[in-house]
Formats: sequence, structure tokens, C-alpha cells
Amino acid sequence: MYSEKNIIQSLTWRYACKKFDQNKKLDQDQIDVLCKAFNLTATSFGLQPLKMLIVKSDAVKAELLPHAYFQPQITTCSHLLILCIDTGFDENSIDDYFDLEKDIRGTSEEIVGKFRNQLKTIYKNKDRQQIDTSAIYQAYISIGTLMTVCAEQSIDSCPMEGFNPVKFDDVLELQKKNLRSVLLLPVGYRADDDIMSSMKKVRKPLDKVIIEVD
Repeated sequence: MYSEKNIIQSLTWRYACKKFDQNKKLDQDQIDVLCKAFNLTATSFGLQPLKMLIVKSDAVKAELLPHAYFQPQITTCSHLLILCIDTGFDENSIDDYFDLEKDIRGTSEEIVGKFRNQLKTIYKNKDRQQIDTSAIYQAYISIGTLMTVCAEQSIDSCPMEGFNPVKFDDVLELQKKNLRSVLLLPVGYRADDDIMSSMKKVRKPLDKVIIEVD
């Protein structure tokens, strides 16, 4: 179990890395940890309407670079994580989830059936935009999880909204996979000459951001 001191030290160490060391790469065990963390992130009802692409290829990163406004994190990172929503998520996806729950937990349909039908009704009454918007909110939760795990593992990261998702989707042919990119998280190791790495973290005093209600 990690102490509060270690967790706070890790989060203090973390910053949005602007330049990665191209010669330092994450190993497969580290990538596996990030994959497991993504899979364990909180989602609404546990339905996981998200997927994550992992881009390792320098050629693919170079092709994506112009569509991220030539920000160097894209090509200097070890791996580029792309968080996507599942645009094909529907009532069948809900059935898949509950079937999986029954398989893993040994739960009977008598127990899960009512909740299954309630969720299917909720989603049936939503249009595509509402479903996708909900998934996007959940993608932000997942990137927070990934950034925290990266910090704890001494892996540098940089959350990014600054890219053209339509162009990314075209390059990666995400439409064929019923996916839509929403967030980027380059990961790797900070370069020695990244000026941001030596700067003190700027945060408001706790009493300016925390409100206790008795």
C-alpha cells in the first residue's frame, strides 16, 4: 500500500511534459500496466463505452503530427495513447455487459434482468449525440486515471485536447472500427532540456480550493 506522502510526491512530480526523450522507450510491462489501468477506470454503470489506441510507430506518429498542430509531444513520446469513444455503443452493448457479468460473477438473469432492462430503456430514450457526449465525459475520467498511474510509475505524460479529431480518425481509419478520437495522452520520459521539468508547480493554497461543509 502506498502512503499519502508517496502519492502526493508522485503528483507533485507530474507535469504536462512538453518534450520527451526520443531515445527512452517504455517497456511492454509498463504499457501493460497502463492498459490494465485504462480497463479498470470508472465508467457510467461500468459499461465501458471507450477504447484506447496505442501508437508506437514513428511513421504513424509523423503522419498524425500535422493534425496536432505540430506539437512535438506527438513524435517525441515513446507511445501515443488515443482515447476514443465507441460510436457503435447501443442496447446490444448493454446486453454484452450483463452477459459478461453473469459469466464472471455467476449472477442469474433473475437478479440482473431488471437492471438490464432499465439501462436499455434509458439508452433507448437517448439520441446518438447524447450517448456520445456521455462517453466523452467518461473519457476525461479515464485520462485522469491514466495520468495518476503514470505519475505513480514515474512515467511522463501530457494530456492533450489540441488536435483535429476528424483528421486523426481519417488517418487511423477509426470510422471502420466505430470509434471517434477525443483525447490524446503521449507517454514516455521527459527530455533533459524540457524547460518545464525544472519549474515549480503552481497551485492555489488548499484553503482557496477546498470548501468543508459541516
